[in-house]
Amino acid sequence: MRKDGPIRNEVKTLAVPEAGKRYFDLGRNASYEAAKRGDLPVIRIGSRLRVPVVALERMLADAGRKDT
Repeated sequence: MRKDGPIRNEVKTLAVPEAGKRYFDLGRNASYEAAKRGDLPVIRIGSRLRVPVVALERMLADAGRKDT
């Protein structure tokens, strides 16, 4: 067991197209464009781009609190 609790079998990252589709109903190309613009938080692992679920959900939660 880890110091901060057990490792859960939850998905921690999603592929860019999957995150775009699941959270915003975006197509593949639109998802990658959103990632390129910085509208989707991404991390690069080798040549792959992944969307951390925690960062995406935090970004969405914070979006309603920011003054625009």
